[in-house]
Amino acid sequence: MGRAASELSALAVSRLKQPGLHFVGGISGLALQVLLKGGRTWILRMTVGGRRRDMGLGGYPGVTHAQAREAARVARDKVRAGVDPIKEGRAARSQLLAQRAAALTFAECAARFIRAHAAGWRNPKHAQQWANSLETYAHPVMGALLVRDVELQHVMAVLEPIWQAKTETASRVRGRIEQVLDWATARGFREGLNPARWRGHLDKLLPAPAKVTRVKHHDALPVDHAPGFMQRLRAAPGIGARALEFAILTAARSGEVRGATWAEIDLDAAV
Repeated sequence: MGRAASELSALAVSRLKQPGLHFVGGISGLALQVLLKGGRTWILRMTVGGRRRDMGLGGYPGVTHAQAREAARVARDKVRAGVDPIKEGRAARSQLLAQRAAALTFAECAARFIRAHAAGWRNPKHAQQWANSLETYAHPVMGALLVRDVELQHVMAVLEPIWQAKTETASRVRGRIEQVLDWATARGFREGLNPARWRGHLDKLLPAPAKVTRVKHHDALPVDHAPGFMQRLRAAPGIGARALEFAILTAARSGEVRGATWAEIDLDAAV
């Protein structure tokens, strides 16, 4: 066990300035360590499992004399009960560090998701569009929340104000929130079902985007205007004009025209 020493008063402890280990009494093994540069810290010297161990109890005067005595008493009680307070303290600190490492906010997870997937997105602007939409609509509501705490009410608080007026944008934001939360679950930062999932969940709370969005088609070209339009189109330069002419003549969809390759066209057979 630690050295026996006559108990010092709080005033006497405050006057200890000589570098070294000063046992202050009251609790066996309790000492104030004065460092060469003047710093002071509490040390409890005790025997744990047959080995002499020094346990830090915090710096002085942040930890007062009375607080150091109480901490030393608790530690000695644990030793008598067969518990190593030093190992116990290390385990608690390790658990706290692990919890901190897993305590990411939604905004932090969104940034990590974008960095992880940006290289796979063909359009370089896609990452910026992701970031802008989440910063504008999601982060004011849930950005500062720990991702593990994001729930349905937060998702609804993001979507409901824009679902009717900005349906397409709201639908994209919902999908992006869902993907960020799925990523966070896969990485172990949250648990449970995704509150932003659509099928069987939000589709029961919000109208389908197709039922909300008012589709306004472009006016059709009167058939008797078609010959004159085709003449003007044929005279127009550029690949866009040729693509539109091709689409009109073949009735192909615009995506098929833009993505067409020569292997899909047989000029001899006119196919």
